[in-house]
Amino acid sequence: MDTLFKKAINKIDKEVSDRFGVKIADKVFTNSPNFSTPNVAPLSPRDIFRFRKQRGINLGSWFVQERWICESTYCGCGGGQSDLHIAQGANGKEIMEHHWDTWITEEDWSAIQSQGFNTVRLPIGYYHVSGVDHSALDDTDFESYKHIFSGAWGRILRAIGDAERYGLGILIDLHAAPGAQNRDSHSGTGSGEVRMWTKTNLSRTVHALQVLTAQLASRPNVVGIELVNEPANNDHVQKWYEDTLTALRKISQDLPLYISDAWDAQWYSKIVGARSDFVVLDHHLYRCFTPEDANLSGDEHAAALRNSRPLVPLSAAARGNIIVGEWSAALNPASLRSNEAGEQDRQRRVWAQAQIDAYETSCGGWFFWTWKKGTGWDAGWSAKDATLAAILPRWVGGRRKSEIRRIPSDAGWKQQALNGALDQHKNYWASRGAYNELWRFEDGYSTGWNDAVMFLTFNDNGPSVSELGFRSEWLKRRVADHVKARGKSGNIWEFGEYSQ
Repeated sequence: MDTLFKKAINKIDKEVSDRFGVKIADKVFTNSPNFSTPNVAPLSPRDIFRFRKQRGINLGSWFVQERWICESTYCGCGGGQSDLHIAQGANGKEIMEHHWDTWITEEDWSAIQSQGFNTVRLPIGYYHVSGVDHSALDDTDFESYKHIFSGAWGRILRAIGDAERYGLGILIDLHAAPGAQNRDSHSGTGSGEVRMWTKTNLSRTVHALQVLTAQLASRPNVVGIELVNEPANNDHVQKWYEDTLTALRKISQDLPLYISDAWDAQWYSKIVGARSDFVVLDHHLYRCFTPEDANLSGDEHAAALRNSRPLVPLSAAARGNIIVGEWSAALNPASLRSNEAGEQDRQRRVWAQAQIDAYETSCGGWFFWTWKKGTGWDAGWSAKDATLAAILPRWVGGRRKSEIRRIPSDAGWKQQALNGALDQHKNYWASRGAYNELWRFEDGYSTGWNDAVMFLTFNDNGPSVSELGFRSEWLKRRVADHVKARGKSGNIWEFGEYSQ
């Protein structure tokens, strides 16, 4: 039924968008057409933000500092490499607050929107919630530095509001957990030790996530919360995921929750696919760190990705609930195969485009790492630099609203299309001696049509058309709505036959 649903929504989407020839300069999208759908609630703006395809950018080193991205925040801590080192250094509070207020500006928000990005991923640390819950830092490495990070929470809320003004969804990523979930400095402490798995630190991590869920689940453009970024995989991760998801579902039953694949995407894609709630797998894909990466050129990396299609089975296992939460145009220097800048950029360009094509085909969303760097030129990691070098496209947003034609506000056109589809469905099954429950087909067609229109006409202040991204999750929800209103049946498949 899922395959049928996808086909139908694509067909309805095309019919609705291509039928009429007037552009939307007259604000045809200000109010969505009012088509009634029996027995199911219309989509809300929050639903569209959460279910649409995410074409995103990471706002790296805004709240969780990374020295290789932004050097200036480390001016008071010598050779420090982490947020904890900055807090322990001179003038930590002033340095942090100045950076939070100046790293992402209105100019950045506007540029992100203009390039067609529709979602941002915001890495934060558990210590950034101290402004809303001081106890979140109790018994942690940051307990003595509550005053330094107390101003972060208000700025995170402001970032969420700024994103909404520009039509952007926002994925809140817990990038640094109590005790550190991996050995990297961006896990908060810079100690090189993984101490998240102590009883106290696990409790503190869940507490921080509970605070985030309680505070943000109702925000319309918060597309989800990621439990923890890139945890070092071990025998505890799966059980902790399951227990933590259960705890957070007591606070919000419908907020999408994202889990890292802990560098074992094959295993965790199956875990996600087996769940009944809205859980999404975050996979990170880089080809610049290992000796094996260095052995291939950018052209060869691109060809390998296109030919092996590694995301296809992962997406199938996760029922489409998968994103690539971090990727870049960066290649190992040995992969560039040339000292000539133009050829190096060509290698990066080919690699970046192969990734975009793969992610568009197989994932519910993707997020380039990262938006910008503080100083210097880096067309592998900075989206701003990569765009100037034509490594990233100047437009990544899919279809522009300015390309979509007028949509009629009356229901006659929809009814005409429904009648034609229903006749085909009825005649096909009648020729086989079966009549089934045709009204379920009508409900499914009507629901699919209306939802397609809602996505096409969603007025989020951005320039790109919202497209359904998490299709299987959407289908699951719509079927559940239908069963709740109309009851169970062996013919539920008819509801989904034309909803694609």
